[in-house]
Amino acid sequence: MQASPHCQANVSQPSSEESTSGADIISTAEFNHTGDLLATGDKGGRVVIFQRESESKNEPYSQGEYNVYSTFQSHEPEFDYLKSLEIEEKINKIKWLPQQNAAHSLLSTNDKTIKLWKITERDKRPEGYNLKDEEGKLKDLSTVTSLQVPVLKPMDLMVEVSPRRIFANGHTYHVNSISVNSDCETYMSADDLRINLWHLAITDRSFNIVDIKPANMEDLTEVITASEFHPHHCNLFVYSSSKGSLRLCDMRASALCDKHSKLYEEPEDPSSRSFFSEIISSVSDVKFSHSGRYMLARDYLTVKVWDLNMETRPVETYQVHDYLRSKLCSLYENDCIFDKFECAWNGSDSVIMTGAYNNFFRMFDRNTKRDVTLEASRESSKPRAILKPRRVCVGGKRRKDDISVDSLDFTKKILHTAWHPTENIIAIAATNNLYIFQDKMNSDMH
Repeated sequence: MQASPHCQANVSQPSSEESTSGADIISTAEFNHTGDLLATGDKGGRVVIFQRESESKNEPYSQGEYNVYSTFQSHEPEFDYLKSLEIEEKINKIKWLPQQNAAHSLLSTNDKTIKLWKITERDKRPEGYNLKDEEGKLKDLSTVTSLQVPVLKPMDLMVEVSPRRIFANGHTYHVNSISVNSDCETYMSADDLRINLWHLAITDRSFNIVDIKPANMEDLTEVITASEFHPHHCNLFVYSSSKGSLRLCDMRASALCDKHSKLYEEPEDPSSRSFFSEIISSVSDVKFSHSGRYMLARDYLTVKVWDLNMETRPVETYQVHDYLRSKLCSLYENDCIFDKFECAWNGSDSVIMTGAYNNFFRMFDRNTKRDVTLEASRESSKPRAILKPRRVCVGGKRRKDDISVDSLDFTKKILHTAWHPTENIIAIAATNNLYIFQDKMNSDMH
């Protein structure tokens, strides 16, 4: 991993009339399986897809930039009249389906409803119909005296997005994650207390595979925070909880996976226990490595790597922003302590990335054990700019470019990040700006 990746572009979400209400705040980002497309969802229910341009002939060594490919409204605000609740249009998660043909498909979800979208291209149109005129109206059959073969004529490229399936009424609580299975036929969706298994072709029923709802809601002690299928074994999946544990489940063992196969939980150090211990131990994101051997779990202050074969403790623990330990009281008062940060692996599982405050994001090299703090800002978003490592100091002597922990901006937070599946290209969502950085000096993954 290069400590100072070159910045490729700063792409803002297309402007929205509702930007003052925060509708254009990015709420998820996801590369497709080739990395040529990048989809983002926002609080206003829109999905914006960026496409990587092919390499320039003038600059054969430069890699293509990502430009807006398509924008569509995925979800609208709804109202649950039975519970008198507003259902936000905010896109919680986007997942691409493996490409089967020329079209692309993705799943998007808000708190309640999951939708399957198909994205297709048209650059030709048929002309010369026998029974229709140029405007598409039916001709008077008495005027048709000869038959002709319609021909395809080139036209300007059109990207068409159409809803293929709507998976509704599967969740009582808020959907926090969706994950497509490696069998390419099923996917799962998780809310606070239940995980459902869906078939991509069937919208009117799903199978409940995890249910942690207690008989009496007063006995509720934990909720599900994230879940993901194993990348290679279609019977395995993991889900994380607000108590800091990961549970690996095997669908071959039982149809209802309430009894996990393995429980990954680090025993708490009694000497460091505080009022905030339980809140900061809640896992906000879990991701399998591409190899399927490891799991990455992000809690409030750390990111941990677990080996699937070792349940007792993580094999690696990285401090994301340990300097915030002394600030937990004020972070609790301003609700920042409940922020849900995501994490990501690079293509070879050797580097991990996660976000922090002040528009900082962190990278940890698992081989060299080196780490770096970088900043997503307009100053660093000029083409060919080099990202300079940043340092936060807690007290004592400050170096020239150091930033004091007291001057961090907690309203600027990097919650959503994504890493290209094979190359050193990352997408960073900073409020309503999308930053795309790529390491042009060192495109090989370490």
